[in-house]
Amino acid sequence: MDSILALMTLEEKLGQLNQPGGPGADTGPAQRAGSEEDVRAGRIGSFLGVHGAANTRSLQRIAVEESRLGIPLLFAYDVIHGFRTIFPVPLAEAASFDPEAVERASRIAAIEASADGITWTYAPMVDIARDPRWGRVVEGAGEDPYLGSVMAAARVRGFQGDDLSADNTILATAKHFVAYGAAEGGRDYDAADVSERTLREIYLPPFHAAVEAGVGSVMGAFNEVAGTPMHAHDGLIDGLLREEWGWDGILVSDYTGIMELLNHRVAADSAEAGALALRAGVDVDMISRIYLRHGAALVADGRVDEGIIDDAVRRVLRAKYDLGLFDDPYRYADPARTDSLTLRPEFVQHARDLARKSIVLLKNEPVNGSPLLPLRKDLGTIAVIGTLAADSVSALGSWAGAGRPRDAVPILDGIRQAVSPGTEVLYAPGAPVEEIDRSGFEEALRIARAADVVVLVVGEDREMSAEARNRSDLGLPGVQQELVEAVHATGTPVVTVLTNGRPLAIPWLAENAQALVEAWYLGIQMGPAVADVLFGDYNPAGRLPVTFPRATGQVPIYYNHKSTGRPPTEDRYTSKYIDVHWTPQYPFGYGLSYTTFAYGAPRLSARSIEAGDSIVVTVDVTNTGPREGDEVVQLYVRDDVASITPAVRRLRGFRRITLRPGETRTVSFTLHPRDLAFWNAAMRLVVEPGSFTVMVGGNSQDVQQVQFQVTGPVFELGP
Repeated sequence: MDSILALMTLEEKLGQLNQPGGPGADTGPAQRAGSEEDVRAGRIGSFLGVHGAANTRSLQRIAVEESRLGIPLLFAYDVIHGFRTIFPVPLAEAASFDPEAVERASRIAAIEASADGITWTYAPMVDIARDPRWGRVVEGAGEDPYLGSVMAAARVRGFQGDDLSADNTILATAKHFVAYGAAEGGRDYDAADVSERTLREIYLPPFHAAVEAGVGSVMGAFNEVAGTPMHAHDGLIDGLLREEWGWDGILVSDYTGIMELLNHRVAADSAEAGALALRAGVDVDMISRIYLRHGAALVADGRVDEGIIDDAVRRVLRAKYDLGLFDDPYRYADPARTDSLTLRPEFVQHARDLARKSIVLLKNEPVNGSPLLPLRKDLGTIAVIGTLAADSVSALGSWAGAGRPRDAVPILDGIRQAVSPGTEVLYAPGAPVEEIDRSGFEEALRIARAADVVVLVVGEDREMSAEARNRSDLGLPGVQQELVEAVHATGTPVVTVLTNGRPLAIPWLAENAQALVEAWYLGIQMGPAVADVLFGDYNPAGRLPVTFPRATGQVPIYYNHKSTGRPPTEDRYTSKYIDVHWTPQYPFGYGLSYTTFAYGAPRLSARSIEAGDSIVVTVDVTNTGPREGDEVVQLYVRDDVASITPAVRRLRGFRRITLRPGETRTVSFTLHPRDLAFWNAAMRLVVEPGSFTVMVGGNSQDVQQVQFQVTGPVFELGP
């Protein structure tokens, strides 16, 4: 890299740090796109939003053959949960509790994206989200740092593969660094007032997991932390990320993130904003062109050392080298590969499989003596009600890459494809998602009364769960709640399917629904996947990666909260509400099945261990029901007494297993010192001697537990 760097002018160096938008860049406020002349002059190192093998090949040819140094370009795109084969949104993928399946989905996304000219994705989003009012909860793995860490590493491995120089891998980006999900009030882009302890315990672990998985890029967050905007936060970027963790990849700004330092009012002008970002360790300036416009002057007047710019350029050049672009700059730009590697049958099948794994059965009450679900395929008449049932656009979810609605099968079509030839499927939209419009109620109620069963699809459309789509009320929007109550009042059995990208507050449905299915946004195979579950071709086993509140006013509500001096009880002076119960509607890790499971008492390899040792936890799980099914075995740990108030429990392991009726499986987990450790008052990661409780079960509340002792002196794992 130094041999190339030595040949570069300062303007060419700054060009490598400049990322303008290209045609199709639609991820934020409109800015001037980069031009071919800028490429020839070496003023562009990467493009945002350009894809298509022919398009990228044309621009790459200019960079390689017509610029002075011939340095290839990077082409970045938001490939979040699929490129053309669209998988479930990340929150739904996390509900699968199947990291291998999620890794495979990211691998397929990389294959398709790389065949379309893309070399760099801005995924995975690894932000922990404890406040579901925040619209971007849909893009992450939910509220838990352990689950978030496992999914972050899986996605990085999927995108980058075993060999980044292979022509079917792309550079991954862990975003948004850091605490973006802690925005006050659940408002996108707002401040995040979090302590160093909360950063290290909750928001940093998924980033650390991504770093350990070899992630090549990290994106800065829009928010501030402790008074310093992240695009100027040298303590967290150069200090923690680079020095403490030893990571040396590309730190890219978010869209106009450097320019927005002016709005944060820590910079008086764009030149000062550029100086702050460069000195903090932000390598690539997405969209705002501040480095290109002001970098030379900043070096000339001594506000930025040219060595800082050289370090940033080295990181950009190294990524291009690792991707194999110096060996073959056109390796990602072969139009002949695009069609053959897009929407392959095995890709579509995996989309269906992962979608089925992501569905969570929340309720399934008896009707005429038997659980309502699964439904028979030979019913006389099924009424499908709800605008979202026929919405192929919302099925894709937000950030759907280059996905096309015509490739998506909505729920209505999935049901029609699944039922027997003699079954009549009636459809009525019922009500718009957000509008106050009851004109469709009459037709919806008519077909409900005429049917043997109703499949009622309600929730949010995809534009309600996305960036800049925050909500103050987590109830069903529009008049959908009225529609729900009216349809139930007909007396026809009702299966309610939720399609949404965040936890909803649905107390009426939780109390009154006969069957309740959380389907999220499941991608191009949403309809077949939902039909597979409704008709019993697939036994649901998804589990909630986020807590569902009883009311919006409970938010933030999460399972791994701290202990308090007055824990909630029925006594007056305890930590609770006077108008709603303190418990969640549905807890983290919750989900039902068409079969049942029983847990034996957990066993330990020892009743006492030294503070630096590991311990093995073993539990027997039996399928006690009538059919084969998957169970997600979850392991939680509590430090019973510690020098810093501990969480009531923390997820430290899970296994998704398949059991035949009557089969028993022994599941083992090894708890290592890191699983028992916490950040002490001196902000050192330690294991303290004392009592620990291990909890094992099918969700975060219904568990069996056992205790063990840790002895010896405090064991320190380091900073």
